[in-house]
Amino acid sequence: MLGPVILAASRSDRMRRLISAAPVTKQVVDRFIPGETVDDIVPIIEDLTAKGLELTMDVVGEDITTPEQAAAARDAYLELIERIKPLELGERVEMSVKLSMFGQALENGHELALANVRPVVEAAAAIGTTVTLDAEDHTTLDSMFAIHEELRKDFPQTGCVIQAYLFRTEADARRLAANGSRVRLVKGAYKEPASVAYQDKHEIDKAYVRILRTLMEGEGYPMIGSHDPRLIAIAQELAHQAGRKLDEYEFQMLYGIRGEEHLRLAAEGHRMRVYTAYGTDWYGYFMRRLAEKPANLRFFLRSMVSKG
Repeated sequence: MLGPVILAASRSDRMRRLISAAPVTKQVVDRFIPGETVDDIVPIIEDLTAKGLELTMDVVGEDITTPEQAAAARDAYLELIERIKPLELGERVEMSVKLSMFGQALENGHELALANVRPVVEAAAAIGTTVTLDAEDHTTLDSMFAIHEELRKDFPQTGCVIQAYLFRTEADARRLAANGSRVRLVKGAYKEPASVAYQDKHEIDKAYVRILRTLMEGEGYPMIGSHDPRLIAIAQELAHQAGRKLDEYEFQMLYGIRGEEHLRLAAEGHRMRVYTAYGTDWYGYFMRRLAEKPANLRFFLRSMVSKG
């Protein structure tokens, strides 16, 4: 049950300072976040796509407190899109965005986030790719889904993320599957109360399978966000049962986790997209990666013992 403790630490300024100051931290963070700037990340994009992988890019950063910071986050994505344009990779490299970065939590945040994300979606479409709206905590989801619906009027390929541990998600999945959306299904990585989310891993896994079946049998494009070998095998079986071809769904995994599996799935002809984050404000992203999987935490603690 360390996950909730780590998620609580992800919001602690004191823990942020302690972990950021640890000499070993950068070495471990680099496993999950391979760069801080566009200059760092472009060679990573070229390397992974040359290996037959696809990517979704995340410019990390969530502590947005002013409209100016939200505009800077927008501009960071626009810079990324401009830099990858000459690579002519099209939809092989898409963007993932958190609307909190675009000002969603500020005054008039829904309108501000929509105004900031729209130019990113437009720029992505201009180079032949798209954007997926990441899910955050449950209080933000109605706004996220409304923005998703609005963007799809002009850019129908705009995707969104749903989280299996939330009670509401089965209904969300039915709606999204019926209207042909691109949907990434993940288990969920925020600390949510028992009133809105399953707390037991087994219950979350069962919900994940139920929701995935709905997506596979629907009219949309399912994106399976999981590193769990059992869920990956189930996804393949559900896709087969639904009569889906290999290009009618995809797998998504995080950069730095199960890299050999990325290559194995791609070699088998699956679309395999690597969620690749970069930037200087890495703390919240990094802590959620530790919370999601005990092996990630063990890796970090071993590194601190051996290197600290």
